[in-house]
Amino acid sequence: MSNATGTLTGKLIQLVRGKPVTAADLEQAALFMLDAIANAVGGRNSAAGEILLRWASGRPAQTSNQTFVLGALTHILETDDLHRSSVTHPGCVVVPVVLALGFHREQGGAELLGAVLHGYEAMCRVGNAVGPAHYRIWHNTATCGPYGSAMAAANLLQLDDAEAQHALGNAGTQSSGLWQFLETGAMSKHLHAGRAAESGLLAAELAALGFTGPPAILEGEKGFFAGACPDAQPARVLADAAAPWQLIRTSIKPWPSCRHTHPAIDAALELYGSLFGRDVVRVEAEVYQAALDVCNRPDPNSEYEAKFSLSHCIAAALADGRVTFDSFDGRSRQRLAALRGRVSAVVAEPYRSAYPDQYWGARISVTLSDGETLTAEKKGCKGDPKSALSRKEMIDKAKLLMRHGGLEQRATESLVAAVLDLPSGRADWQSLRAVMP
Repeated sequence: MSNATGTLTGKLIQLVRGKPVTAADLEQAALFMLDAIANAVGGRNSAAGEILLRWASGRPAQTSNQTFVLGALTHILETDDLHRSSVTHPGCVVVPVVLALGFHREQGGAELLGAVLHGYEAMCRVGNAVGPAHYRIWHNTATCGPYGSAMAAANLLQLDDAEAQHALGNAGTQSSGLWQFLETGAMSKHLHAGRAAESGLLAAELAALGFTGPPAILEGEKGFFAGACPDAQPARVLADAAAPWQLIRTSIKPWPSCRHTHPAIDAALELYGSLFGRDVVRVEAEVYQAALDVCNRPDPNSEYEAKFSLSHCIAAALADGRVTFDSFDGRSRQRLAALRGRVSAVVAEPYRSAYPDQYWGARISVTLSDGETLTAEKKGCKGDPKSALSRKEMIDKAKLLMRHGGLEQRATESLVAAVLDLPSGRADWQSLRAVMP
């Protein structure tokens, strides 16, 4: 390795590459890859997805273009995975570069899944260290994502440690992505995922040709932490090195809305069966600060805004006992307006202090017209590692997303089978090409 082995980036690379990979790890990586691929297919059936595909149709089917479009598509429906302690969505960044690069190189299943594990690990470890102040302005998936996509690409391109360090250095200098889009519900969030995936790929491909990057991109005086992370915790990049892969610590979303709404949704769903024929006077949600920062939209004016509205998501769960794609359309927003107007959200303990490392939680209190108050509390969400979706539930979710994206049944079954067969070492690219833009 180069003379910069003492940098945080160099040590991160050594940590990631030193972790053992078991058969069980590969099986889990295949399920997470399936979830991301299904989200990419499902994302086609959206206004943003149609624009992205129209853009791609006029350009060569190159690795970089495909990586960008796949990343953006995967992040559209708000059903992609979520790593809690880093507050990142690693699947929409890491899997696209692995899929696109692997497709053009026709690499095997074990290679693909190993790269997925490496990419998640780097992205989430950097995300663990950025500190809470970073997330108030910067979108962690966008800013930490390039480290993950670069690490995954470095694996597939077989870069040595010095080359990988250059790749992560130049990936980090491309980090960007601001939350300003939330004010209008603009499509920028999808751009964030696509660019994070593409930036890491570019950095790794250049590193393979000898293009150098800053070795101390994380901790340097003019590096990532200094520039964008006022309360960074650099030691967390390398902390708990012997822990299971960060992918194993990642959650899978069951509901198509911002993950910050999920603890409240789960609590509201618990109360649904007790509300039949009863009038709701008031609903109070006790949450943590980030949930309010990102999802305080009492009167959403679009489908996308509704997915970032605690009030709307709670109202949907209480009224319908389920949260689906249809819960956010114009008809549902109008139908739920009265109940949504009775919902208020406040920051409260223990949820404030527990977030993000211990759990993402919420407490829902529903006051009825007869004076009774019903309450439910969730310290965590369905789909978290401790409340993980079963293999069958993950496969069913993937098929649902693929059908939503317009993939016909035979292609869906072939694609699911091909992804789940990756741990065997095989890669059926004839079936996998169904996801490629």
